Amino acid sequence: MRIYLVIMDETQEARVALRFAARRASDVGGRVQILALVPKQDFNAFAGVQATIEEEARDRAEVLANSAAGTLLSESGKMPQITVRMGDDKVMIREYLAEHPEVSALVLGAAPTGNPGPLVTHFTAVAGSLPCPLFIIPGQLTDEEIATLA
Repeated sequence: MRIYLVIMDETQEARVALRFAARRASDVGGRVQILALVPKQDFNAFAGVQATIEEEARDRAEVLANSAAGTLLSESGKMPQITVRMGDDKVMIREYLAEHPEVSALVLGAAPTGNPGPLVTHFTAVAGSLPCPLFIIPGQLTDEEIATLA
C-alpha cells in the first residue's frame, strides 16, 4: 500500500498538497499520513508559563491537522493517520521518515508566488538522500487541476 506523507500547516499550499496526496492515494488504494509540526518556542519563560505556551501551540497544530483530516474523511471516506511533533521541522520530518519506512512519498506544497517555502527549498536540496520520492505540488493548483494530475 502506498503511503503519502503530507506536512500540514496553516498555508494554502499545504492544503493543496493534502488534496493531491488524498486524490493520489484514492486512485492507487493508498493512504495519507499527516504530520503537523509545532516549532520550538524561541524564548524561555518560567517553566509553567513555557509549558502552557508549548501546549497551546501543540493544541493549535492538532486542531489544524484534525480539521484537515475531517475534510479528507468527508471527501474520500478515508481517515488519515495524524502525528503531531514539536521541534525543528526539517529534523522532525527526517526522523519521521526514518521511523516509518512504509512512507512511499513526501508531498510538499510550493508557495504560489515568490520563494517556494523553507521546506521545499530544503528538501529539494537534499532530495537525493531521502528514503522516498519527493512530490512538490504547485500551490496555485485548482481542485480540477489536482484531479487531472493525480
